[in-house]
Amino acid sequence: MNKRRLHHFWTRLRLVKPWYFLILAILSGAICLAALRNNYQHTVALKNAVYQADKDNGDYKTALTNLRNYVVAHMNTNLTNGNNSIYPPIQLKYTYERLSQQAVQASSNDTLYTEAQAYCQQQDSVDFSGRNRVPCIEAYVTSHGAKPAAPVPVNLYQFDFVSPTWSPDLAGWSMVVAALSLVLFIGLWVAERLIRKRVD
Repeated sequence: MNKRRLHHFWTRLRLVKPWYFLILAILSGAICLAALRNNYQHTVALKNAVYQADKDNGDYKTALTNLRNYVVAHMNTNLTNGNNSIYPPIQLKYTYERLSQQAVQASSNDTLYTEAQAYCQQQDSVDFSGRNRVPCIEAYVTSHGAKPAAPVPVNLYQFDFVSPTWSPDLAGWSMVVAALSLVLFIGLWVAERLIRKRVD
């Protein structure tokens, strides 16, 4: 490229300031971080709604569907984040206890099951959730001649959903704008330095 053409290109390029793209990258990055934080907070709220529905014996399936639909469609909604992360991240303990009690009840006659409940209630009267009573009831029913209850399938009370690496929401698009703006800033800044050296 001869000097005249280079000078003409330089005069046009000087009108586009690289700092504009840097400012756009910073603003888009800030929006992206705020949107990612909002995604995570909304996920936590939906997860808590699932646990509450499970505890109250409510419609936990709808709450679980809402959580799944949100997690698979948004970035930064990984359910295994946090200090006390477990795997799988959604374990519905109250549903498990109810299903286990139903399995024990189905494997024994009603009289034996009622006796087992009364016996285990006396053994641990301070346990209000019933978590420790399920093994006690199972042991009592089995020791008194009933066949052991079939184990509850894990897919009835354990769940995990995968968050995407990128999603077409506010967080995703602002991340794209921030990355492109940063690339344009660096490209223009380098091009400006190189052309200025050749022109001068």
